[in-house]
Amino acid sequence: MAKKRLASPEHADTLSLKALRELVTGLVDEVSKLSAEVTTLRAENAALREDNAALRLENTRLKVDNQLLRDEIARLKNLPPRPPFRPSGMDKTTDDKRDAPQAAGKKPRGPKLDLKRVSREEILHVDVPPGSRFKGYKSCHVRELIVTAELVHYRRECWITPDGKTVLAPLPQGVIGGYGPSLRRFCLMLHAQGQVTMERLTILLNDVGVSVSKRQVVRLLTKGLDGFAAEDAAVLHAGLVSAPYITVDDTGARHQCDNGHTTQIGAEHFTVFRTTASKSRLNFLSLLRGSYQDYVLNDAAFDYLDDRRADPALAVKLRGHEPRRFCNQVPFLEYLAGKGIDIFDRQTVRVLAEAGIWGSIRHHGLLGDTVIVSDDAGQFRVGNHALCWVHAERLLQKLMPATPRQVRQVETVRDLVWRFYRTLKSVRRKAPPGLAAAFHKRFARIFSLRTGYQELDKLLARLSRRKDELLKVLERPGIPLHTNASENDLRSFVTKRKISGGTMSRDGRVARDTMLGLMKTCRKLGLSFWHYLGDRLGLEGQAIPPLAALVAARA
Repeated sequence: MAKKRLASPEHADTLSLKALRELVTGLVDEVSKLSAEVTTLRAENAALREDNAALRLENTRLKVDNQLLRDEIARLKNLPPRPPFRPSGMDKTTDDKRDAPQAAGKKPRGPKLDLKRVSREEILHVDVPPGSRFKGYKSCHVRELIVTAELVHYRRECWITPDGKTVLAPLPQGVIGGYGPSLRRFCLMLHAQGQVTMERLTILLNDVGVSVSKRQVVRLLTKGLDGFAAEDAAVLHAGLVSAPYITVDDTGARHQCDNGHTTQIGAEHFTVFRTTASKSRLNFLSLLRGSYQDYVLNDAAFDYLDDRRADPALAVKLRGHEPRRFCNQVPFLEYLAGKGIDIFDRQTVRVLAEAGIWGSIRHHGLLGDTVIVSDDAGQFRVGNHALCWVHAERLLQKLMPATPRQVRQVETVRDLVWRFYRTLKSVRRKAPPGLAAAFHKRFARIFSLRTGYQELDKLLARLSRRKDELLKVLERPGIPLHTNASENDLRSFVTKRKISGGTMSRDGRVARDTMLGLMKTCRKLGLSFWHYLGDRLGLEGQAIPPLAALVAARA
């Protein structure tokens, strides 16, 4: 039976009453069918949304499980776990390229700034036909590097004095174990700055013509570096005394087939590395003490105990009318035992040792008004402390939302934080007065948001409690808002660790930390590490002042 065709509503005026009723009935049937189809589509859409949410949740769980498995594999291989997030790029995104200084005029192409250092001039001749006219010379500067091996035979005069003593002519400065200072500078330069392994360095030297063993190369790189180590310690002392801020960070290190930790301490004009077996707060305070080994119980030490909420009875037992200073740990522990303190209680002794070291730091004038900028690791939270904004924003990036609504909430909060960070950077450069209250108010509006996403709300509340450390730049406009400089310094150390592995002796560990730190310090001071090594090893060339004096002068 053929389907009955409805009349067109456009000609309803010409239809009879019966036809109109049929038309209306047909339209109602069609609307009912469409409504049923819409209801079905809505139900299917809701089911798809539920399936999508379940898949998102399952995907998030699989990501977490996958990361846990990766971390377990890394732990079994004695490797650090890979972070489950990418670098935020927050600092690059908020950089204002318009503020970058523009060079005045166009720079000349090619390396033309060293023409005054011509070391040799040579005239090149050419055969010309008879009758040619000489038109002078056309200059061409060629940069060349000469690497050659020499075996120098020193014939040292030997005399016998009237009283029977033997007098022998001394060798030139820098000659150690039959190898000259130029060879040692070449090895230190390639190993520290060029990241060349000892094995490859040995092959290179033998190919050039220097007969040397790998063991001797190790001696050249690790022995007789007392002068460099002393200068590295002086650089740290000068930085801790004069720098308005320091940025700190740490990374894993291998020493004597065991896991250790390397701490970086640096500022605008210096960098030092220290490798230790622990990365506790006690260890960090010991590094901030520099070369000193003493403990001091003074007002700063007791203020530290109050800040750490230590037992007030400890301060009552130890407090005296005058500050007490102990040359090292042994008399300090003897004094604690004499005051009735159980020196085998590790927790109590650790807090008291931290207080004694902090008192020593203040006693020697270190970290007077210096701000310590860190990534919020617990061991770095001492003194006048500020937090890295990039690491704070990275906590938001680490969240794993399970629904589209949670994704939008996280992205909205991150956008607000980025905008606030960019404004804070401009204030740090210009430091206009009277805006601190406005920034505190805007900070409170952002980090007091409550979205209903539990993990996000907890994180915002946690960051809100650290407001003073995140807004430290309002009090000290010169400090950085991040620890990117520390991460950049540590990148060279990580590269060294990946290429050369760990160290096996104390001399090797000290040599690695010292030479990498001095190399980074020279770069920050605008000095040539090659010329610095030459001057310190007694070779003729450019004189380099003490790096500690340069660091103090720049600060």
